[in-house]
Amino acid sequence: MIEPERVLSIRRQCELLGLNRGSFYYEPVGETEENLTIMRRIDELYVAHPFLGSRRLVEMLAREGIDVNRKRIQRLMRLMGLEAIYPKGSLSRHGAAHRVYPYLLRELPITRPNQVWATDITYIPMRRGFLYLVAILDWFSRYVLAWRLSNSLEVAFCLEALEEALEQGTPEIFNSDQGVQFTSETFTRIPSVTWGERG
Repeated sequence: MIEPERVLSIRRQCELLGLNRGSFYYEPVGETEENLTIMRRIDELYVAHPFLGSRRLVEMLAREGIDVNRKRIQRLMRLMGLEAIYPKGSLSRHGAAHRVYPYLLRELPITRPNQVWATDITYIPMRRGFLYLVAILDWFSRYVLAWRLSNSLEVAFCLEALEEALEQGTPEIFNSDQGVQFTSETFTRIPSVTWGERG
């Protein structure tokens, strides 16, 4: 914003902008040649293995004869905008505004098909990251009624699996964890199903 060729002096322009005049003359020091070399190698390793965190990168670099500590790798990764890709925490976070369903299966004998269906989400490691898998199965027969893969935890892929499963019948009880996907209004809108929580 400061323009040296203007009528106002640099000192006056800095005053008007509320800046220290020294900040106008400051030239940031770039990364050392050594850090740039390490950053290039981090980038190559990250592209090949995006699930690697700073600890594993330190190990891999040490095997290549590059001796760096974890703090340095973390700083360079932050500078490069890199973060390990991996499933974060619990896949079963419940929504604060969503209804909490009771557990209905305690001491309930499962004696016939379509008595109880169950669903859950897990993740499948891939060469470059991972995918989420949702499956719906009949507890009596252990038959997988429907499944879907997704690269995000949005509710859409769970709904697609549910719609496909409902083409084959309707359960008396649908059992799941309290994850936001399974307790959302869009997922639980089917009136003929009793929704229950997995204990």
